[in-house]
This record gives sequence, C-alpha cells and structure tokens, in this order.
Amino acid sequence: MTTALDPHDQPDDEISLLDLLQVIVDNLRLLVLGPLSVGILALGFSFLVKPTFTAETSFLPPQQQQGMAASMLASLGALGGLAGAATGLKNPADQYVAFLKSNSIEDALIERFKLTERYEAKFKSEARKTLESKVKIASGKDGLITVKVDDTDPQMAADMANAHVQELTKLMGRLAVTEAQQRRQFFEKQLQQTKDKLTQADIALKETGISGDVLKANPQSAVAAVAALQAQVTVQEVKLGAMRGYLAESAPDFKQALTELATLRAQLAKQSQDSSGASKGQGGAQGDYVTKYRDYKYQETLFELFAKQFEMAKIDESREGANIQVLDAAQPPELKSKPQKALIAIIATLATGFALLLFVFIRQALRNAGQDSEYAQKIQALQASWRKAIGR
Repeated sequence: MTTALDPHDQPDDEISLLDLLQVIVDNLRLLVLGPLSVGILALGFSFLVKPTFTAETSFLPPQQQQGMAASMLASLGALGGLAGAATGLKNPADQYVAFLKSNSIEDALIERFKLTERYEAKFKSEARKTLESKVKIASGKDGLITVKVDDTDPQMAADMANAHVQELTKLMGRLAVTEAQQRRQFFEKQLQQTKDKLTQADIALKETGISGDVLKANPQSAVAAVAALQAQVTVQEVKLGAMRGYLAESAPDFKQALTELATLRAQLAKQSQDSSGASKGQGGAQGDYVTKYRDYKYQETLFELFAKQFEMAKIDESREGANIQVLDAAQPPELKSKPQKALIAIIATLATGFALLLFVFIRQALRNAGQDSEYAQKIQALQASWRKAIGR
C-alpha cells in the first residue's frame, strides 16, 4: 500500500536552495547595481592614482673558472699549495642577489639618489624599507640576474636599476669573491708585508759598512741557498696553517705537507750549520754581514715568489671576468605598470558583489529567525547582553 507524499515532507536542503534563490531574486537590484557602482567608483579613483613605471635590467654575474695559476699549482711546490689553500669559494647567483640586497648597496643608493627626501622618510632605515618594497631582484635558471625598480618617474626607475649594477661592481672591487680575487687579495697582502721587511733588511745590510769582497771565503751562492730554504720553510708553514681550515690532520694531503715541511727543515738545519761554521771562522763584522745578507736574500726570495703569484692572480682575475656583463641595460619605460585600472575595477566589483551577497543572506536569516519565538528570545537576550557590554 502506497502513501501520498506530503509537500511539507520535501528535503530541507531543496527548500533551502529555493529560499536562497528567492533571496537573490528579491535583492537582485542591490546585488547588481551595488557592485557596478563600486566598480565604476574604483575605476574613477584609479585615474587619480599617480602611475608607476617599472624599469628592468639583466646581467650575468662573474663566472668561476680555473685560472692559469691554478693549473700550475703542481709545478710550484710549497707556494703552489699555498695558493691552492686560498681557493675553493663557490659563486652561485644567489650570492650576488644577497649582495644586491645588502645594506651596503642600499645605503649607497639612498645617498646617491637622495631617497630619504624622495620617500619622505625620517630615518635611513625607513628609506631602506621603502626602497626594498620598490625593488625586485631575482636570479633565473639561465644564470642571469634581473633587477626591477618601480618609480613614478620612468627615468628615475631606469637610473636606479642601472645603479644597482654599478654599485655591485664597486662592492666586488672591495670583496674577494671569485677564486682569482681571493688569490690576488692574499698575495697582495703578503707582497706588501714582504716588501716592507725587504726594505728593512736592505737598510740593515747597508749599515754594516762591509762590501761583498769579505765573502770570498763564503760564497754568496751558499748564503742565497740558505735564504731560499728559509723562504720555502716559511711558505710551507703558512700552507699548513691554511690547510688546517679545511682538512683534518689525518688527511693524506695534510700528512704529505707535514713530511715536506720536515724535509725542508732538515735541509735548512744542515745548511745553517755549515753557514754558521763559516761565519765563526771570519771576523765579527764579517759574520754580522753574512747574517744580514742571508736575511736580505731570504726576504728577496719571498718577495720574488709572492710577486710572481700576485701577477698571475691579477691575470686570472682579468680572464675570469670580474667585471659584471650587462645583458640588457635598463631604459626609461614607455608604458606604466601600475595601476591596472581594469583589474582594479574587476576586483572591486567582485569583492563588493560577494560582500553584498553575504549581507543579504545574513539579513534574511535574521528575519527568518525573528519569526520563530524561540529564536526571537535568543536574539533579544543577545541584544541585551551587547548593550550591557558596551555600557548602554
């Protein structure tokens, strides 16, 4: 036996959908005219906003490659190992992005373009934050780095984008980033120190007042050999100190370097004994001359070794491409990038439509709840609690 279905027994969700559709139809004018009005107002407001222009530059950062000096390390003995100890710095594009975002470059740009006044900032930190919001720096998989700068003046945007590359070039001149730059900086420092010591040794040698004729019994070649050994021992000691930074003492290379140092020290000790015996056989003035001459030759040998490595590092640095290669320099943009008037109007229209739709649904729900006595009492109690909370 079948029973007729009562219309009131229809599922609640179907009735709810019909009610929602009815609410939309009842408020159709509000839901259509309201968003359109707001969209038109937003479009009109966008015409009052000062346009923003975006300038872009892209460049290729310095690339790491094996330099001429690095390929000759094996033939240079202890000094070659010293140069190798100064290498090994990796050079990813992300490192240059970090340089571009550093306070050093940002402060240089702030001073160069007087951005504190332009951005109406009281402190440099505020100008720095504003600058960061207007600059976008990114590195691509192709190895290129792009710099985009937003500004209301197209020429200013282009100048600031290009200035990023210029300031990075200046910063690179102060930092040792690439392998050749590291070696150049290291040997430049060692060369200057050795030059000062060589000058002092030369002055001390001249103060003895004895000519080279007094060395007939002790040839200069023997003294020069001792000085050369002393220089090699010094270089090997510095090499071991550098190797301790990246190798364990149990590593084969480190043990080999220790063995080489012990051999050089043994040779130096033997040569020094022979030289000391010859010096004692001569007068006090002659012995003093021999000692100072040997010190002079030692500093001279060091200076020659460091000078050779310094020149090779400079050649490698020029070959390595320490200069940044600009692919596309920034040009004053012809078209504005912001504001996008159509997009602003569309977003404002959609956002207003969603807000009004939510509003009419909530308003209808409250009306329906007010028709139920139980819900009406709850709403009244809620209103009373609200008035009490705000002190009314």
